Amino acid sequence: MSRAAGEGVEIVDFCIPCNPYFPTPEMFDELTRDLKSILKYYPSDSSTITKKLAGVLGLHPQTVAMANGSTELITWIDHLLIKESVAIPIPTFGRWTDQPMETGKRVDMFPLQERDGFRLDLEEYVQFIRERKSRVAVVCNVNNPDGHYIPRRDVIRFMDALSDLDLVVVDESFIDFSDAERYPSVGPDAVIRPNAVVLKSLGKNFGLHGIRFGYMLANPAIAGKIAKMLPKWNLNSLAEKVVHMISDHEMEYEESLRLLSRDRRSMGRELQRIQGLTVFPSQGNFFLVKLPNEWSGVALRDYLVANHGIMTRECGNKLGMTSQFMRLVVRPAGDVDRLVDGMLDYAQRFHTRSVYDSDPLESTPRARWADAAYDDQPDNLIQYPSQRSGNDYTARRAAVG
Repeated sequence: MSRAAGEGVEIVDFCIPCNPYFPTPEMFDELTRDLKSILKYYPSDSSTITKKLAGVLGLHPQTVAMANGSTELITWIDHLLIKESVAIPIPTFGRWTDQPMETGKRVDMFPLQERDGFRLDLEEYVQFIRERKSRVAVVCNVNNPDGHYIPRRDVIRFMDALSDLDLVVVDESFIDFSDAERYPSVGPDAVIRPNAVVLKSLGKNFGLHGIRFGYMLANPAIAGKIAKMLPKWNLNSLAEKVVHMISDHEMEYEESLRLLSRDRRSMGRELQRIQGLTVFPSQGNFFLVKLPNEWSGVALRDYLVANHGIMTRECGNKLGMTSQFMRLVVRPAGDVDRLVDGMLDYAQRFHTRSVYDSDPLESTPRARWADAAYDDQPDNLIQYPSQRSGNDYTARRAAVG
């Protein structure tokens, strides 16, 4: 898209769910200094890099298999561990439905309901799995694209309730962005269970999608079966370099998550100000929104790119979604101002009614899933002290003219 737009045109990316605060500029400087040796020489073999990652994360190396992105692991899980059928809630990450279908497996799709805010009821899901006689069950926590988070204790109960299945997969690609619990991951619980796998995506967490690296956690038998099938040099030198940098920059990584959590709250407030826009609570580094009925998701996406240099993710090609839904990545306040300005510009050019509330937290009707019944659930759409000063806050519609 940048190449098509031409040199000097800035594209603000609300599409790719990437950590905007990590790596730090100093880390990029370090990578730049070492770029010659990174590109010129072979990396270590995958088992050596995996052992280093396990040491950094405090994991037993026999419970870890590291690959060229979590999608590679999904592919191998499908080929080696899914024999007949797999259950998956939708909407979710597309490879969990597409990959098994491509190899002729039966995919049992459990539709999440908009009226419930796309929240997954694990008891109903287990009942669905039993009725369909699915042999593998998948759950994504945090789920993409809706950002719903399931408490750790509930995921553990889910794994135990399905201990007779061939496999239970918990995809935690976005769980580091959650601040609902201090220790949200069930990775340590999966490795002591006979049929559980936890997936992790380092590219999303570390803001380095281009490197393509992720890992899985499971008991040694499952992890070893996957690891034996992976190529000996399936990880590149840049991935190895970043693995070695992780332990030296742990504080910067934690700070990046804190900043992103702050931005998520702030962005939620700003999006709620657009009348008719439904903003779903999220524990990921993105928001799912439903556009007003008279808006077109495809037209809005194209308008934002053409007129405001903003790239967004319209969800019409996601199973269980329509083009009235968009997934918007959490970004810093200045970028969010630009996004909201662009959406208001679209509305005012093509529609006549007012689309901006003066105080949405007081005057806008609450959605069904935001009522008192959900007060004990993670919900980031709450008041949060702004970190923006008067100088760096862009007035509505002033930035893009």
